[in-house]
Amino acid sequence: MVFTREQASCWVNANGARLDALLKRAVASGEVWRVRRGLYCLSTQYLKQPIDPLGLAQRIHGPSYISLESALSYHGWIPEAVHAITCASLQRSREFSTPLGLFSFVRVPQLDFFGGVSRASGEGGDNFFLATPLKALSDYVYVCRRDWYSAGPLVESLRVDEEALAGLTSEMFDEVAPLYRSARVRRFLAGLRKELGL
Repeated sequence: MVFTREQASCWVNANGARLDALLKRAVASGEVWRVRRGLYCLSTQYLKQPIDPLGLAQRIHGPSYISLESALSYHGWIPEAVHAITCASLQRSREFSTPLGLFSFVRVPQLDFFGGVSRASGEGGDNFFLATPLKALSDYVYVCRRDWYSAGPLVESLRVDEEALAGLTSEMFDEVAPLYRSARVRRFLAGLRKELGL
C-alpha cells in the first residue's frame, strides 16, 4: 500500500512535528519505507500482494509515462528483463533510488506528451500510462542520441524482435511522427518507415 504524508496525517490524526516523528519512527523500525519525500509504502511483510513498480512510477514523479526499455520489455519487444523503471517526463530528468528499485525519469520534449500513450493495468490493479512500442523506440533514440535510420541497429543493439517490427503499421507512424520536433527522431522514424515499406 502506497500513501502520501497527507493521507497518513488523516489516519493518525496528527500533523506537523508529531506526524514527522511518527513517520520517522515507522521508517526506522522497517514497518514503512520512504519512497521519496512525502511518499511512503508499507514494507513487504505487511502487504498481501507486492507493489507494482510500474504503477508506483506514476506516483513518484509526473506527469510521466513508462517508456524506453521498460515499455519495450512490457510489450515483449526485447528479451531482457529490465531492472530499473524508465519513464519519459515533461519535467527535468531525475532518478529515485527506493527500497522498491531504481526509477529513472528522463525529459522528452514533445508537441503532445500523451500522444502514442495508453493506460494499462498492473498486477495489483494499479493503472499507469504506457508508451506504445514505436513511441518507446522514438524516446530511446531521443534520450540516447542514436543516429539510427533503419531496423538493423534496433535488432543488433536493443535485440528488438524482428517479427514485432513487422507488425508496425502506417497508422502507428502517423500517430507518433508528428509528436517530435527532434530532427534525429524524425529521421529515425522516416528511415524505419521507408525500410518497412509503410
